[in-house]
Amino acid sequence: MHQYKVAPGSAIKLAEWDPSDTDAAEDKSEGKDRFAQLNQRLETLQETLYAQAKHKVLIILQAMDTGGKDGAIRHVFNGVNPQGVKVISFKTPTPIELAHDYLWRVHQHTPANGEIVIFNRSHYEDVLIVRVHDLVPRSVWERRYDHINAFEKMLVEEGTTILKFFLHISPKEQKKRLQARLDDPSKHWKFNVADLGERKRWPDYIAAYEAVLSRTSTEWAPWTIVPADKKWYRNLVVSTVIVEALEGLDLQYPEPAQDLDGIVIE
Repeated sequence: MHQYKVAPGSAIKLAEWDPSDTDAAEDKSEGKDRFAQLNQRLETLQETLYAQAKHKVLIILQAMDTGGKDGAIRHVFNGVNPQGVKVISFKTPTPIELAHDYLWRVHQHTPANGEIVIFNRSHYEDVLIVRVHDLVPRSVWERRYDHINAFEKMLVEEGTTILKFFLHISPKEQKKRLQARLDDPSKHWKFNVADLGERKRWPDYIAAYEAVLSRTSTEWAPWTIVPADKKWYRNLVVSTVIVEALEGLDLQYPEPAQDLDGIVIE
């Protein structure tokens, strides 16, 4: 999956990245089989991470509307111990949050030792939606790229592994998913008329995402651009990157606090 990693310093043009790509799998059946194996492996790795309580992992998911963030979380983390995994969804800032710097509400949700924390949207909204909707002056959001890089570097230097995923879908696939929500009464709760207005801003969002991917993919916290038109392939890519990262942490169950040899439970 290394072909989807954004090299630091790259100038990203998303038109060059195929959202329907499935090159790392022979076919859907083979991809789903690999994903099932990865899911089992992730269960073990996450349990060891939690037991060892030495490492911490932050996973950041960004996407256009209907990009599949919720689906990726539901499928990739199916079966893991919920004690050690938290999902944080950042909504419109509250008055209290707006009274602080924009990273204040984010920092308090970063993972502790033994935890995996998933940001469903994140601090990157402060260089995405605020830019597209002109909520703050350019001079304000422009300097935030450096803020974010420094913030993430501090987290990494303090022991956090950061995995950032942009779930890349096409306008055609977004239309299909929005229509599915409209056609199925059981999915009406997912449909937001405001999403249609955001869809009209597609070129603006693409430009904003290209800037994010180009300017904040760093050696310590690189981005992965996930082809997300095919949900099964999206899950495979995300799972592979997470499992490989956890395997690189040399996770081990901790030794018992005392010698357990000879203990008899009557």
